[in-house]
Amino acid sequence: MSSIRNRVLTIVVIVGFVAILIWSTIAAQATECQVCVTYAGTTNCATASAASEAEAAQSAQTTACGPLTRGMNDAIACGNIVPETRVCRTR
Repeated sequence: MSSIRNRVLTIVVIVGFVAILIWSTIAAQATECQVCVTYAGTTNCATASAASEAEAAQSAQTTACGPLTRGMNDAIACGNIVPETRVCRTR
């Protein structure tokens, strides 16, 4: 009897912990941005979410620049250009 109660209690604690992790992860992603950049004649778009609009936009731009660049100099240059489009929304 005690063994079954311990198992149920363990499962309840694990499920509760997982629920808290999921909730805290989703709550921290308050803003989502889609950014499109053109670098070296090629355009790419990416979407990212973060706690603030600035963080989400920067993350989306970094992701969009990834396939367009070769090397650190290109990545920095692409990250510093003004995006073609930037659409952000709060969740």
